[in-house]
Amino acid sequence: MDRRSFLALIASSPMLFSFFDPLAQSIAFPGQGGKESDFCKKLRPVGRSLETEGYYVWGTSPVEGPDGKIHVFYSRWPEEYGMGGWIHKSEIAHAVADTPESPFTYVSTVLAPRGDGYWDGTTCHNPHIKFVDGKYCLFYMGNSNRKTDTKRTGLAVADSPYGPWERPEQPLVDAATEEDAWDNHCTSNPSFVKGPDGKYRLYYKSWNTGEYENYTDPKVRGNRKYGLAIADSLQGPYVKYAGNPVIDYSDRPGKNVQAEDGYVWFEDGKYKMVMRDMGIFNHQYGLYIESGDGIRWSEPQIAYYNTAHYIDQPPAPKHLSKYGRFERPQLLLQKGRPTYLFLTSQGGQYMTSSTFIFKIS
Repeated sequence: MDRRSFLALIASSPMLFSFFDPLAQSIAFPGQGGKESDFCKKLRPVGRSLETEGYYVWGTSPVEGPDGKIHVFYSRWPEEYGMGGWIHKSEIAHAVADTPESPFTYVSTVLAPRGDGYWDGTTCHNPHIKFVDGKYCLFYMGNSNRKTDTKRTGLAVADSPYGPWERPEQPLVDAATEEDAWDNHCTSNPSFVKGPDGKYRLYYKSWNTGEYENYTDPKVRGNRKYGLAIADSLQGPYVKYAGNPVIDYSDRPGKNVQAEDGYVWFEDGKYKMVMRDMGIFNHQYGLYIESGDGIRWSEPQIAYYNTAHYIDQPPAPKHLSKYGRFERPQLLLQKGRPTYLFLTSQGGQYMTSSTFIFKIS
């Protein structure tokens, strides 16, 4: 449907239009309401992958192995727990394929909740794989009480994508303790890059507990921002940048504008990041930003559109509230350049969620 047809539809259907909040969820069309990035223009949809009967699949992070195969690490949890199972039943699995466009075969579960007494005792989620200093580095989020306030970022390492994985006894970055700190709720959704200066940079998402608990709108609970922690070695210690948060859209006009699911890499002398939009253009698109120093970031452009821009799907079922959008962008980097974009999306063959892949031409 083009823009003119859409506007005619909402003009004749006020009930349909009432579902949209023009501030919190402004509607952007290709070429309208936001600048399309060069990154976005290079995307060519490959389609769904890792559709797994009996499971929700979420957050697929790829890396090329020494065998030339493509290895992915992804979150999954049993379908019986619904979409909310990510917070208390998620595990991180490993699958492999000959190419990014070939079928992926499950290899094993590499990180599962460890139980009472561990920081990642009740969930292991949002994997982010990087090959750094000769090691396969699996950054991820865990929690210990089935809730968001114990979400922490940790790092498991291995000499091979097949493991064995050395699991951390403590997270890499902890939440702040001050009551008014922007990041006193959690450290989550990690993204890592080793900069040209040799420093190890870990980006993490967080928000303030007071804002989260004292909300007035159940759909707006705290403002998601990104902080940066820097270390001189891979295992840390990671020291939070004094000017955090480095990504903060809370002062934008609208209703609690935010972003999450950042993936950062360094290319052509710049730090680059793709994220999920949460109110800048709408709640359906992705964002693309750049930075010369990894601290001061450019004005967001559109990184990718919603699912309807690329594929046709049946009507949304009642149990999938995130249907129609892509989340958790992760890139396959080959020779330092992104070649494929891995996302996750609800729906698919089993009407749970699965990986969705784009080729970057």
